[in-house]
Amino acid sequence: MLSRRELVWAAAAVTFRNDTLNIVENLVAKVNNHPEMVARDEDFWSQIQQAFTLDRNVANMNNGGCSPSPRVVQEVMRRQLELSNQAPSNYMWRILEPEIESVRTRLGKLFAVDPEEVAITRNASESLETLIYGFDLKAGDEIITTNLDYPRMVMTIQQRERRDGVKMITANCPSLPKTMDDLYRPIENAVTDKTRMIVVSQISFLNGQIFPIKKIAELGRKHNIPVIVDGAHAFVQYEFDNSDIQCDFYGTSLHKWLMAPIGTGMLYVKKDRIKDVWSMMSSKAEQAADIRKFEEIGTHPAANHNAIGEAITFHEMLGMKRKEARLRYLRSRWVDKVKDLSKVHFCTNLNPAHSCAITTVGIEGIKQGDLANWLLTKHGIFVTTIATGDIQGIRVTPNVYTTVSEINRLSNALVIAATKGIG
Repeated sequence: MLSRRELVWAAAAVTFRNDTLNIVENLVAKVNNHPEMVARDEDFWSQIQQAFTLDRNVANMNNGGCSPSPRVVQEVMRRQLELSNQAPSNYMWRILEPEIESVRTRLGKLFAVDPEEVAITRNASESLETLIYGFDLKAGDEIITTNLDYPRMVMTIQQRERRDGVKMITANCPSLPKTMDDLYRPIENAVTDKTRMIVVSQISFLNGQIFPIKKIAELGRKHNIPVIVDGAHAFVQYEFDNSDIQCDFYGTSLHKWLMAPIGTGMLYVKKDRIKDVWSMMSSKAEQAADIRKFEEIGTHPAANHNAIGEAITFHEMLGMKRKEARLRYLRSRWVDKVKDLSKVHFCTNLNPAHSCAITTVGIEGIKQGDLANWLLTKHGIFVTTIATGDIQGIRVTPNVYTTVSEINRLSNALVIAATKGIG
């Protein structure tokens, strides 16, 4: 039975949740238009923007790196941390920690998988390293990845090379493919009788390129090769779930497009494959087929993973279709103003089938680092830089809280840079 103190705390949390999320709920209830029409409704989005605590002096255009959480997520996390610190052994372990099961259930529904296939982690790297390190491999076995994959995942494979004598094979995929087959064929051609694993990004961090994951997953099943999907930049950026990509192994961060607390992630392993993967940290033998073995990390704050639930609620109320439409609208708004300038070159395929919110762009004669610094110091716009192979530029990633005035500030600045230079 909860104590009076615990009941008072719980009641206060519920009151806060209703006061905050009811605003979003009531706002969405008044909108009956097509998502693409809502995407242009600035009255609607101006109220959504009020759900965030932001420094509007700097326009954050690197949401592909990490997004801020809505204030309801921050507040619930703060309240749970405060409760935990009153008596951690009691409140954190006995009262708050069990809430992870509710979060697991809701993440499973969001990804259209069995909750018993979902582990809650601290980020995509932890999820994916668990998978890459978790399979039994021997010297000479080959792991395929691509030239467009994330450096930490490449580094993880390279450590297995040093430790176990496996061999990394890099499939050379075009950064600006014309068709999805242009991305699939290099991976297919890299498969040999020694291939034991394929590691591939659903969306490349370099330029937002979407990969044909369903087809690659089918390739893996055909050859009995586990395909590990890096969904860090994809999960809830655009509309899909696992019924669309049909993969068996998936890792993602939740502090990007779901806007959950910083340091939260998800690992998905198909139920009948859980037993094939060792947990990163020690777990009991009887946990071999239990998805929770991947959460055995020792003492950790319950507030972080519990607040994921508020992020899911915010996401569901906003609606995936409206969210995707808004992201695509914001991207097209700045892209359309600069795409015909002679010195501007895009490192991203702008076809909606190939990309969504993430776009990498360069300006002839200006180094990407110099451009990023100029945007920040002169225009209050924060972006990240990309410099890998033929992808040289700044990566621009708005989010639902981004204002049209911030987008206009970006496009106007890029026009100046492309026509007059940054001086």
